[in-house]
Amino acid sequence: MTTIKTTCSACGDVELAADDLLLELTPLEATGRYSFDCPFCEINQFRPANERVVAILLAIGVSYIVGEEVVSEAEIEDFVESLDEWLENITAA
Repeated sequence: MTTIKTTCSACGDVELAADDLLLELTPLEATGRYSFDCPFCEINQFRPANERVVAILLAIGVSYIVGEEVVSEAEIEDFVESLDEWLENITAA
């Protein structure tokens, strides 16, 4: 089993197995970030992953997802307003 050495912001160096990490890939790029729960303090940690780190983590079998951009509250409100206007337009016709 491959051991991954990384750093917890509270505890310092920690060693993890591939199953302890999750890689979030940035869409259309070869970068991302990985996350893990520290085995000592249990705080969820996030670390950036450049192209080299992404390649290594994928090669040793770390699970991954393709990240999605977070939608802001303002974007949701704008969308709801546009739906309201659309509904008014089609019911008035």
